Amino acid sequence: MTVLRDDTLSAAFDHAARTYDRLVAANPGYHAHLRRSARRLRLPRGGAGLRLLDLGCGTGASTAALRHAAPLAEIVAVDASAGMLAQAEAKPWPPGVTFVHAPAEHLAQAGVKGPFDAVFAAYLFRNVADPDTVLHQVRALLAPRGRLAVHEYTLSGRLTDRLVWTAVCKAVVQPAGTLTGDGPLYRHLFHSVADFDTADAFADRTRRAGFSGVRVMPMPGWQTGIVHTFLASADDAAADAR
Repeated sequence: MTVLRDDTLSAAFDHAARTYDRLVAANPGYHAHLRRSARRLRLPRGGAGLRLLDLGCGTGASTAALRHAAPLAEIVAVDASAGMLAQAEAKPWPPGVTFVHAPAEHLAQAGVKGPFDAVFAAYLFRNVADPDTVLHQVRALLAPRGRLAVHEYTLSGRLTDRLVWTAVCKAVVQPAGTLTGDGPLYRHLFHSVADFDTADAFADRTRRAGFSGVRVMPMPGWQTGIVHTFLASADDAAADAR
């Protein structure tokens, strides 16, 4: 099976954790794009008084992007991979940033409880077995008018973008992953994107989960049509219906 799930996927990320930051650093725009998506949340006052959830924080790149956008906020960062989380925790962080080891599907069991003023989820939803359930759980964790930003590989639906993604993975990503001994994870990366929602389909999925004001925003450069930010909100009407 090429697409990995649950404990098998967490174990693959555990194995790749030590080399993961070096590989993503070779991806042009990786960190800048994360910061762009975090800024698109438009969190006020530098995040002062806000409580934020970084869901699927990995080695902390998304946490750093969220902190860059909201340096005064309290941030709870969660990941299912103990190895990735250990890499994140080893980095210097200010007070107010905490890390929790938990799958996205089982946040309450790990003591992660709302309300949160915003949730940032980078490269998460194509990796979970049931994205609809996770979206509904995220919706329940948000305060009224809380904001969601999803930063994700989601192809536009154009054949050109699918061909670019395939070429980059086959020529660069998978060979690099194989050299580090993590070939299964990077084969998963290719298929998890190729088999996941298009950008429009994921936007519709987010609306069905009870979010309003859903917007899809592309990234610049070669990843236009491949990586998108999805912005949505938990408005009062939806909150009252829960």
